[in-house]
Amino acid sequence: MHALCLALALAFAPAAAPDTSQALPRSTPEAEGIASSALLTFVEALDTQVDAMHSVMLVRNGQVIAEGWWTPYDAETPHVLYSLSKSFTATAVGLAIAEGKLSLDDRVVDAFPGEAPAEPSYYLQAMRLRDVLRMNTGHETEPSFWRERNTPGATWAERFFAHPVPFKPGTRFVYNSPATYMASAMVQQATGETVLEYLRPRLFEPLGFTDPWWMTSPEGITAGAFGLSATTEEIAKLGQLYLQHGAWNGEQLLPAAWVAEATRLQTANGSSPTSDWDQGYGYQFWRSRYDTYRGDGAFGQYCMVFPEHNAVLAMTAGTRDMQAVMNLVWEHLLPALSAEALDENPGAHAALAAKLGNLSVAVPSGEATSQAAEHIQDQWFAFPDNDRGLRAIKLSLVGDQTTLHTRTAAGEDAMPIGHGRWIKSSSAFSNGIGALLGVPPMPRMAASGAWTSDATFTLKLAAYGTPYTSTLILRFEDDRVVLESSYNVSFGPTELPPLTGLRHQD
Repeated sequence: MHALCLALALAFAPAAAPDTSQALPRSTPEAEGIASSALLTFVEALDTQVDAMHSVMLVRNGQVIAEGWWTPYDAETPHVLYSLSKSFTATAVGLAIAEGKLSLDDRVVDAFPGEAPAEPSYYLQAMRLRDVLRMNTGHETEPSFWRERNTPGATWAERFFAHPVPFKPGTRFVYNSPATYMASAMVQQATGETVLEYLRPRLFEPLGFTDPWWMTSPEGITAGAFGLSATTEEIAKLGQLYLQHGAWNGEQLLPAAWVAEATRLQTANGSSPTSDWDQGYGYQFWRSRYDTYRGDGAFGQYCMVFPEHNAVLAMTAGTRDMQAVMNLVWEHLLPALSAEALDENPGAHAALAAKLGNLSVAVPSGEATSQAAEHIQDQWFAFPDNDRGLRAIKLSLVGDQTTLHTRTAAGEDAMPIGHGRWIKSSSAFSNGIGALLGVPPMPRMAASGAWTSDATFTLKLAAYGTPYTSTLILRFEDDRVVLESSYNVSFGPTELPPLTGLRHQD
């Protein structure tokens, strides 16, 4: 262990002044050893078999060779990352170790003298930084402290320490997001900066990240396990940094020894040959099939690294089946990676570019108007008190433009709705998405809708910096409307209770 710490310290060198405008270079698929036709097959599989993809970017030999966003998602808008955030937190730990501010053998309780129990259990005393990084804390179940109601007023660290540790640390894998938070807190305690602040000059600025946002705990500590937002290219850059053993533009930003330790198998966690969650775990990186590794996050953020093929794949999505996405990678993409450049194929490249340039999250299918629309035009429908704070709605149609008007506790809002397309807006109405875990306040919204029957209007909202969409079905009956709504994915229920509103004269 002492040899590793020494190697990390010797390998670390301060980065030169960053070029924050730097983008990854671009090339053609054939020049980097993959046929455009094979990439087209892969993208078509993602488009038709996954609900719903948000973005894809493939980097080969350091060159971006395919990139696409499913409208309304785009290249510039950062996407919420859930557990893919953990890989960034591990990077901060590696840098702090290289600077001599932390050690993998640091005991967790020692970093929190004011919050650790006065008489910690034997196994809690034995828990080290390496154990929280490799999800080997000795817990039988994952602590849950950001929604804890039984210990009001306790800090997140105090709730972590209150959770029983019945097993010897290092002997049992239990996926553990609160453990990552503790690693983030240990970086802050050791450096005097949050992980976000600490990484800004050491990672984010050299790689050209644009003002990253990261959720914090009530105590002002970077959440660590989730809550970072990054663009698809920024995700790809993290993977490329690790693929290059920590080097970037001629500078060693991250020690190569740390990259090797973080991405190798540190903990065995299963034996299924067909599951990418049974291939072992490193330091906040998953081992994957075919001798690859990745960071990933709930509902479909991926940073997949293929060392043998000198490739990185970054993807975002809003899906309940993350394994299905990786299965498509192994089926269509991995076999197509050739060691040698291929002859250029302009026709196939043009077909691929056309597909990548015309991707869209599915929109409601139906008519732009209906007979019922004339009867409810500009009519408010008021709802009784509800947990979403939705007081009233109305639909208005001017020309071919439908607008959803809402009244909430925050005031009145208007959202333009596309028909057969998405329209982005500055609307603040998100049907509750803005209150979901890890979502930045006031998420960016886009809307599309259609009359799916004469008296039913179906509206789809996309918070296009997040994994979330919400479908609202408005069923108009005489002087009332029944509102049914749901989320595509959620850590809790996806179906929301229906609301009934009555026609209201302003």
